[in-house]
Amino acid sequence: MSTDVRTFTIQSLAEMNYDVSEIDADTTLGPAGLDLESLAVAELAVRIEDEYGVTFDDEEQESLALMTLEEFVTAVSARLTATAGAQDSAV
Repeated sequence: MSTDVRTFTIQSLAEMNYDVSEIDADTTLGPAGLDLESLAVAELAVRIEDEYGVTFDDEEQESLALMTLEEFVTAVSARLTATAGAQDSAV
């Protein structure tokens, strides 16, 4: 699942006109790396929500820019695993 989330995230960033040619797991999404502004972070969060059904509240979105790509992918994957586990329990 992490590979899918990573690929989707990088593709989304490219579609948002960010240079992803040298992005790696340690690239920060915010000022020290890709330099995503708050609106771009919100757009990325919406794209993740639309694709995977996981959400980040406003306070969490502020901290997303401080994450590396790998930390972001791990956070999304963890939410997907938790959501899948909750759905399995409900069945």
